[in-house]
Amino acid sequence: MKITEVRIFPTESKDGKLKAFATMTFDDWFVVRNVKIIQGTSGLFVAMPSRKAVDSCQKCSFKNARGSRFCNQCGAEINARFQAPSDDSRRVNSHMDIAHPITQDCRVYIQDRIIEAYKEEKDKQKAEGGAYRPPTEDDLNIAYNQLSSVMRNIARSAGVNPVMESPNDIEL
Repeated sequence: MKITEVRIFPTESKDGKLKAFATMTFDDWFVVRNVKIIQGTSGLFVAMPSRKAVDSCQKCSFKNARGSRFCNQCGAEINARFQAPSDDSRRVNSHMDIAHPITQDCRVYIQDRIIEAYKEEKDKQKAEGGAYRPPTEDDLNIAYNQLSSVMRNIARSAGVNPVMESPNDIEL
């Protein structure tokens, strides 16, 4: 699989470490969103999309943040034997990757492509100065809606009914 497209969405975090979010497309078929570009102590790195890990309450089934001793819904003590294993020598893993590379080669490939796209976006920002406006998901949705309208009109006149799967089918 090859990365056929990378979209960068610059952002600013309170601590200044989160630099942007990225969306990458593999072989024009599969999209991974919410990849983070983070400034680390030794440079930029890529963090794959993740979600908070949870443990369910045995009494009410409410999903509590991993490591909670009591349920946030009913107040019952969360039985340690139903929680994910953890010991004091390592940090409790509070997030789980949604998607991640299996091999080091794949991780390097993804990181290189995303950081390269991020640097290109930063160069574009520098070149455009005050006129620069970072792309947003709204831009993609607006383009999709405009193109959908045009495509419907063309289809009606040609007697064809093309179907666009999603806004990601559009090149901005």
